[in-house]
Amino acid sequence: MSLELISTKDAPAAIGPYSQGIKGGNLVFTSGQLPINPTNGELIMEIKEATKQSLENVKAVLEDVGATLEDVAKVTIFISNMDNFAAVNEVYGEYFSSHKPARSCVEVAKLPKEALIEIEAIAIK
Repeated sequence: MSLELISTKDAPAAIGPYSQGIKGGNLVFTSGQLPINPTNGELIMEIKEATKQSLENVKAVLEDVGATLEDVAKVTIFISNMDNFAAVNEVYGEYFSSHKPARSCVEVAKLPKEALIEIEAIAIK
């Protein structure tokens, strides 16, 4: 099986030695997406808008290989403060209303660039 590296201008460029995502067979793995606006490089620091931007970035990586949020089987959310859990869920529910993939949400001590949230996904396409 060959691996296809995902690279799209519609999501922020990787900030380290990794790709935005990778496709192998019918599996698509996104790297964790920070809430960075790919157009202007701005890091969003309000939790609801940050959640939306991270999900839009995940969506863009998936779309680059013909996948959608409907193809997502598993989501992992990393947040810097569990007090933001309800706000994250509110926005997340707008993206995953009828389709509800498996999910984990973990509070972490620190995220790159002092971000509030980072979201990654695994899709089957």
